[in-house]
Amino acid sequence: MHDDILNTKDCGVCDRHAAENGVSGESLMARAGAAVAQAIRERWAPRETVVLCGPGNNGGDGFICAAALREAGWPVRVCLMGGQDKLKGDAAWAAGVWHETPERAAPAVFDRADLIVDALFGAGLNRPPEGEAAELISAIAHRNVPVVAIDLPSGVSGDRAQADGAVAAAGLTVTFHRRKPAHILEPAASLCGEIVLTDIGIPASWRDAVQPCARENGPQLWFAGLPAARTGDHKHARGRLAVFSGGASSTGAARLAARAGLRAGAGLVTLASPPSALMVNASASTAVMVRRWADPAATDALLEDLRADAAVLGPAMGVGEGTREAVVSAARTDAALVLDADALTSFEAAPEELFAVLRPGDVLTPHPGEFRRLFPDIAAREDMNRIEAAAMAAGRAGCCVLLKGPDTVIAAPGHLPVVNRHASPALATAGSGDVLAGLIGGLAAQGVGGFDAACAAAWLHGDCGLRLGTGLIAEDLAEILPERLGTLHRTMQRQRALGHLIAHKS
Repeated sequence: MHDDILNTKDCGVCDRHAAENGVSGESLMARAGAAVAQAIRERWAPRETVVLCGPGNNGGDGFICAAALREAGWPVRVCLMGGQDKLKGDAAWAAGVWHETPERAAPAVFDRADLIVDALFGAGLNRPPEGEAAELISAIAHRNVPVVAIDLPSGVSGDRAQADGAVAAAGLTVTFHRRKPAHILEPAASLCGEIVLTDIGIPASWRDAVQPCARENGPQLWFAGLPAARTGDHKHARGRLAVFSGGASSTGAARLAARAGLRAGAGLVTLASPPSALMVNASASTAVMVRRWADPAATDALLEDLRADAAVLGPAMGVGEGTREAVVSAARTDAALVLDADALTSFEAAPEELFAVLRPGDVLTPHPGEFRRLFPDIAAREDMNRIEAAAMAAGRAGCCVLLKGPDTVIAAPGHLPVVNRHASPALATAGSGDVLAGLIGGLAAQGVGGFDAACAAAWLHGDCGLRLGTGLIAEDLAEILPERLGTLHRTMQRQRALGHLIAHKS
């Protein structure tokens, strides 16, 4: 599955596994370098190209790329940081394929380049570039020409997905076998530009040697578990969702979540409304029911009376003791909880009180600020990326944590973390997160587990955003959901039919 994400150490293990199973390092390097050259030729016409090679295997890939481009008629120069006598193993072999002595790397080498191939370090550097390397990278960054990175832009940490020193942003990054965290997490992913993933012949048995650190979100992970309408269903059979509202002047967020839960397929959605907001919510709701809710400490009684299968708490509920009481009370029921916004911030001073009542099926949906409030020590760690941080937080909370962002991470105990990049920047608008919480709640009410509900909702939420594009507002998202669900169902059915056809023919 090409949605797997591997850390840099395990990518190295895969290379060694290939060698142990009859695939030489030279063979892997030859395929990698050729793939880079092919990707370049598919995007640009021949032009003055400089390939900057480093002393390791990334540089070896660069030599092969340069040789392939020259064979295709491109004007190519190769410069090397460090002496050629320092090259070892597969990199030394690749330098021989170039058949010329490379130029000494210097900033001036790039002055006449119309395209630069960065084969300096790739993922082979785990500290900020220094000295000569930093000067070369800075020189590339100041040239206004296309940059192609092999594996990763030099200076980017493959695992931490950060660039703490000099880095030249690439317009194209060609990587091999499987992506690394830096290819999918920000800010590194944006420095990579377009990312091309190439199969270089690692044997399929690599899975016996390593496990992915995460997967990229997609319907193949959760579509089979989505509920489907059945003949004879009634509204109670399709799940009951409760969404808790704020006061009279703070009802919009809960209404957005409630409507999203209804659009996600929950059969019955009820807005639990403080007395001051009853008339506001009742006048603004049609298919969503409204129920009076006056006592946060008796939230469990209301949920049991509603026979709620899931509940959303937090959007514009207010920060303080009442919200804390409501969450603790709700956790005494069997309803799966989706906690967002104020339900998270209300526990900033005592997050352990929240973690003590959470269950595995519950879902927390913090943005980075809310994440820092609940998990300040984890958020402060500079040695961890967002995948690792979300996974550690989920282990501490004992439930699913959906850490929002352009690279939303969903983690839960017992599950491989998932990263969702299927989204649009246009989703950065008021109320968008409330819709996401409602989508999770609507799926959870239908019996979808917390982790799968969060993964599916994140993808569907992003899909609606991509379909709507610039100018969307939160109210639009739930309204387009039926069309996007229909498209998804048709697409997956076609893929399934194609899979059956291929299996039958084979």
